[in-house]
This record gives sequence, C-alpha cells and structure tokens, in this order.
Amino acid sequence: MSILMKSVKRPGVCLLALLLVGSTALAQKATCKYDFGGKEVAKGYTRVSAADTYSEKTGFGFEASTPVKEVDRGGKDALKRDYITSEKPFYFSVKVPEGNYKVTVTLGDSKSKSTTTVKAESRRLMLEKVATNAGEFVTKTFIVNIKDRQINGTTKVGLKEREESKLDWDNKLTLEFALQPALAAVEITKVEDQITVFLAGNSTVVNQENEPWASWGQMIPRFFKPGVAIANHAESGLSLGSFISSRRLDKILSVIKPGDYVFVEFGHNDEKEKGPNAGPYKSYTERLQHFAREVKGKGGHLVILTPTARRSFKDGVMTNSHGDYPDAARKVALEANVPLIDLTAHTTTMYEALGVEGSKNAFVIYPEQNLNDNTHFNPYGAYQIAKIVAEGIKANKLKLANYLVEMPTFDPKKPDAFQDFQWPASPNTSLLKPDGN
Repeated sequence: MSILMKSVKRPGVCLLALLLVGSTALAQKATCKYDFGGKEVAKGYTRVSAADTYSEKTGFGFEASTPVKEVDRGGKDALKRDYITSEKPFYFSVKVPEGNYKVTVTLGDSKSKSTTTVKAESRRLMLEKVATNAGEFVTKTFIVNIKDRQINGTTKVGLKEREESKLDWDNKLTLEFALQPALAAVEITKVEDQITVFLAGNSTVVNQENEPWASWGQMIPRFFKPGVAIANHAESGLSLGSFISSRRLDKILSVIKPGDYVFVEFGHNDEKEKGPNAGPYKSYTERLQHFAREVKGKGGHLVILTPTARRSFKDGVMTNSHGDYPDAARKVALEANVPLIDLTAHTTTMYEALGVEGSKNAFVIYPEQNLNDNTHFNPYGAYQIAKIVAEGIKANKLKLANYLVEMPTFDPKKPDAFQDFQWPASPNTSLLKPDGN
C-alpha cells in the first residue's frame, strides 16, 4: 500500500509502470504533469521547485550537475505565473520504462522574452530556438523514444563500457533546456500509436553524448512532428557484423511493429574487416540482405543509406574513400526493392560546395584543441546531413514524409551558412575521438 500512498501524495510522479502490491497489478499511470516553481499548483500537476533534485525515490527532478532557479511572477494562473530558468543548460529527468513518450512543454514568461532549445537524452535535438515575447506562452509537443538493454528474459544488448553511463541507456527520460529558457510545465504521456524509425549505424549516426561531436541521427528528431519516434540504436565503431553480434538487431526486431522503419547506414568500419569473406560484395552485402529479410519478416520497412563521405580532397575535388561499399549498398537496395538514400553522393556534393576550407566547419577540426577529424561531424555538419536525410525521405515518397515539419527544400549544393547556425553547447565535453573512422 505504500506505493499507492506515494502516488496519491505526489500525483504527478511518472511511474508509468504497473504498480504492484504483492503479485497483483493495480494501476498504470498514463500521463504525468509537472508545474514548475511557485507555491500554487495547477490541478492535476505536481509542483517542482528548484530544490527538487532527481532521486530514484521520487522518480523525477533536476539533475544536480545543472543548477536552476525559479521565478515567481504572481497571479492566479499557476501554469503561466511561474517558471524555471538557468543561465546554463539544465536537465530535468523522469523515471520511465521503455517505450515512446509524447512530451508537451509549456514555455514563456509574463514579463520577459524567452528563447528555448530542447534536447532529450544524449543530445537529441527536439525543439530549436522556440521564442516567446513578454506575456506570450506556447506549448510544443514532441516524441521521445526510451530504450533499455533487455531483449527477453535472458538476453541483453551487448553494450560497450562507455555506453553504460549514457543517458540513452539509463532508466530515465531526460530533457535538456538551453539558451534563455522559461519552463512553466511539462506533460509526459506514454503512447503506442507512433511510427518508430529505428536507426542502425556507427559513429556518424549514434547520439553522441559529448560536445563537440555530433551525428545526423541525433539531429533528425527535430525535423519530425508527433506521429514519428526516432529510436537510435547506433554506436560508434560498429560495422554491420558487430552491430548484429552485439544483439542490436535482435533488440530492434524484438520491439518493431508492422509499419515501422529501420534506417541502416554502415561502411566506415566494415572497410577495415579482414578475412576470406570480408568485402563490399561479400559479408557487407550478405549482412545488408539479412537486414532486409529480417525487417520485412516483421512487417517493417528497411531504408538503406550509403555511408557519409569522409572529408578527402585532392586538388580541390573530393575523392572516394569508401571504395566499392557505396556501390554494394546501392545494389542491395535495388535487388531487395528497398528505398535508398545516397549519403555518399549527397555529402560529397555538400563538402565540395563548402570548399576545401569551408568544409572544415562541418567536422571536428579544431587545431587549437589538437582535433583534426575528417570523419566525425560537429553539430553544424550533423544538422546539414539530417536535412539531406529528410530530403531523401521525401524523394523516396515514404509515408514518413507526411510527418516532416514544414521547411524549405534543402539542396546539398547550397548548404546553410555556417555563421548562421546556432547550437547551444551541452555541458558534457570530451576531446576523446569516438571509436571508428
């Protein structure tokens, strides 16, 4: 009975899992609502003050590493009266089980302007520069996928050691708020009706945890409206073979629904494999064909992406560092009758458009920090490639195109100006290069 009493005392605690007394399932809370700051609380909401630090006991709160302050504006409307803010990015977490969640945030201030960028989990971009004028309040909704390691009662995903501490693999839904945020309320609802897009790939796809590294996989959620959830199962350093052997494909197949999608991009690390069956037209082709059979067998849709080009110029012209791997991916897509997004070709075009020097702005090339990486992207580069992926979705006339946010057509020959790109850096940084090349 103590669990039930806690849920009554704190009505907004997002347990979202079955509450148990002995072996009897009693209830499942579907929506949790949090009202930030102030003394009065909107009906049905749980008050969250600046002093509420996350704990396993309460199941919600601010991460201690990111201090916040609350602003009390006075008035009768609890949701619009008060808010939480900070001069630095801050995190709010809620304990939830695996699944897709609809998250609605209320942003604004009755007396001042605000601008808020929202990321989720390991720096997945959800909302970008949401601006409000004084006295203006907006609600924005997006979908966050939460995953865990468990495949069945005895089998788990084989994580790398560094993955075990990532926000993507813990038991919480974590939101990061940055710029000049004014956070008034958050609602979280578990939803079962989303099309899930599973991402399988390497360091060019994974949700990179630390600045200044980034991938297109963590930028693509920003370009989708509710109706689509992005479940990123990529990890740095993986090939098709190691993705399969670490049971990541098994994990996807254990939760995929008919109508869901799997986007698969490999090649960078497959090129390094040795052995009699290694090569673009051998193991690489066979494994892509395996993906196609398995995903189709579950009623899902496979989309093959050729590997993003490395920055590799000769006499001002990009060279192909991937050999026959892009060609092999194209052939599998044609033979298996699945859509193809040719990232090798489109990123090559984009780097050439940016030029030998300008293309450095898309990569983790910072001589002052002794970083000279021509494979891994910074946030600007990752954002541009996510736009290429979005255009590929439209070009292939996938059902997903109906859920893309409205935006101008992106031409890789005319990428966004680097100086116009604004990215509020997250607190965690690392000079350590991700696995793979």
